Amino acid sequence: MQKQFLTMLQLQHAMNSKVHSDWMSQNFAWYRALWIECGELMDHQGYKWWKQQVPDAEQVKLEIVDIWHFGLSMLITRHNGDLAAAAEAMEAELAATIRKDEGVLLATEALASHTLRSQDFSVGKFWDLLLAAGMTANELFTAYVGKNVLNFFRQDNGYKDGTYIKQWHGREDNEHLVEIVATLDQTADDFSDQLYQGLANRYASLG
Repeated sequence: MQKQFLTMLQLQHAMNSKVHSDWMSQNFAWYRALWIECGELMDHQGYKWWKQQVPDAEQVKLEIVDIWHFGLSMLITRHNGDLAAAAEAMEAELAATIRKDEGVLLATEALASHTLRSQDFSVGKFWDLLLAAGMTANELFTAYVGKNVLNFFRQDNGYKDGTYIKQWHGREDNEHLVEIVATLDQTADDFSDQLYQGLANRYASLG
């Protein structure tokens, strides 16, 4: 687990640095983005008793991955950029957490409430939400790395200036991403590098 935590922290730090080279000194309101994502998650889960709603489990999981991005950013900041120390602390906090078996809505509210009060991130409360949504640690890792690498790839290929082509041979890039992930060893140390190269190879075929 600590190895996966470290990999994700490294990727998050790299992405944040791409947005702003000195991102840690900017005092971005990561906590605010996180609790707003919690609200979006609740919309997908459904909370309106006055109308019929069907939970969208896949969208809930996507929101969980988005929440994780902001949580990782807060953890990096908390540890002053020491990614190894952050990964170690994450594993220790998770090991010390007493699991709460509650539904998605209650787990989301618990995480949002903690975030608003502390302006910080709770790995334990996030993990309660992860489990409530039926997600595993490996699913989180794969989904997070996949989205991070795809975001990097888009940026490197003209996403900002509008020259990036999102449709590859009639399908969106995230569909190709899922296919490439399925062909790789997700436990490999260079999983993210292999994934990026796989995207690059497919993208090159458009030319």
